[in-house]
Amino acid sequence: MRTFTFDPPAPVGIPVVGQEAFFPARRVYCVGRNYAEHAREMGFTGREPPFFFLKPVDAIVVVPNGETGTLPYPPLTHNLHHEIELVVAIGKGGKNIAAADAMGHVFGYAVGLDMTRRDLQLAQRDLGRPWDIGKGFDHSAPIGPITPGAQVPGIETAPIWVNVNGQVRQKSSVASLIWNLAEVIEHISAAWELQPGDLIMSGTPEGVGPVVASDLMIGGVEGLGELRVKVA
Repeated sequence: MRTFTFDPPAPVGIPVVGQEAFFPARRVYCVGRNYAEHAREMGFTGREPPFFFLKPVDAIVVVPNGETGTLPYPPLTHNLHHEIELVVAIGKGGKNIAAADAMGHVFGYAVGLDMTRRDLQLAQRDLGRPWDIGKGFDHSAPIGPITPGAQVPGIETAPIWVNVNGQVRQKSSVASLIWNLAEVIEHISAAWELQPGDLIMSGTPEGVGPVVASDLMIGGVEGLGELRVKVA
């Protein structure tokens, strides 16, 4: 029997709507600038080739239905931004998956927030350096329960939004993705072999902005319920 020098961390389990079993998260892939209007507000235009970054799986903050998650305001930043996202949960692995076959690899969907230390991200971007310090910090990926795909037909055109303290910040539709969900899976699986348990944060619409301590973010994707997160 294999032993370890110390106890390995427990797997991150995300609740599944209507099931007792939890979804075991493996990797968190994120798609950059995948809504045209958000790309413009970040200083870019056009349908550029998709690009990706990853968050550590232990950056996930699991927020069960009906509860409010807590997000500690992270160190080193003075400009913490919300980015609401549709999260795709992979249930069947594969590599070089064709877009025509991609949706057969999806287990379900969730609402997520790609929290960003914007000042640190932009500073690294301007220097041509990786974004990890701006994107992959502790607690940077609050995610709600996963709804099996069969229960949310029409997710590809669902409204997506986030409010902060009752004020609308981001409001769009999944239909406005530059690269749709099937295309995203095709591109990611060409670079990495997807495995069951992988999560894909599919991109955020325009309207990203700062939050501070005590702010309450309530976001959602139609058919998936709401994600409530308060900044501590």
